[in-house]
Amino acid sequence: MLLTDFIIFVLSLWVGFEVISEVPATLHTPLMSAANSIHGIVLAGAIIIAATAHSLAGYVLAFIAVAFAAMNVVGGYVVTGRMLKMFRRRTPAAVPGGRQASAVAAGTAASGPDGRVTS
Repeated sequence: MLLTDFIIFVLSLWVGFEVISEVPATLHTPLMSAANSIHGIVLAGAIIIAATAHSLAGYVLAFIAVAFAAMNVVGGYVVTGRMLKMFRRRTPAAVPGGRQASAVAAGTAASGPDGRVTS
């Protein structure tokens, strides 16, 4: 039984490595972000398995599994949040006197390289 579980574990590591190594660098962050957030299922499974532990070793392994799964879920959402921040529009910096906002709304001004509004 242990040998079968070990073989499945090694094969899953090998397949996972092969799949991830073929992903282009531009898609790696969104893919891993989504995959880490899906680990909520792993967290639920670790909690269910922890309920069936009846020895000190089982409790320790269950605690480690729950801790790592929780870190993976939180990390997935943190990566997603940071990735989505990159695509937010930046608001223009306010110029004292409010001249930039009114000039941009009127469409009559352009800002120079130093950020000052010129008419």
